[in-house]
Amino acid sequence: MQTEIERAIKLRKEGKHQESNNLFLRLVMEYPEDAMINYQCAWSFDLLGEELEAVPYYEKAIDLGLTGKELEGAYLGLGSTYRTLGEYEKSQKVFLAGIELFPTNRALRVFYSMTLYNLKEHSSAMETLLKSLIETTTDKNILDYEKAIHFYSNKLDDVWRK
Repeated sequence: MQTEIERAIKLRKEGKHQESNNLFLRLVMEYPEDAMINYQCAWSFDLLGEELEAVPYYEKAIDLGLTGKELEGAYLGLGSTYRTLGEYEKSQKVFLAGIELFPTNRALRVFYSMTLYNLKEHSSAMETLLKSLIETTTDKNILDYEKAIHFYSNKLDDVWRK
């Protein structure tokens, strides 16, 4: 089984997405209760632009007890997939669960900000993005204004007039 998983991942890295997907589909039929195979199968559907087909495999991988970096990837993949399908509330729920489990994963927060945008929560989306930016950037020009960006991140609609 491990050799076949490695082969399917190699195919994906070589850009042979359909071949990789076919192999993962065969593996998931042989090992339906394997969390890693379900996760990899979901990922392979995402690469093909077949997001709707990816959903049940992401969900099953999480339900089966996927762990570690793969679990982080599954939360990001499922949340992002729901977003692209217009399932914004489901996306938000998945991202919030992922952020709770993996609070230092900035990619989850950035993708979550896209969902907030789609939910018309523009202020929260910008705040999340701006805070992620100042917490991760090494750009000197941005860091020179770190305090100001942080201060304004949740005050974008405020107007200061005397």
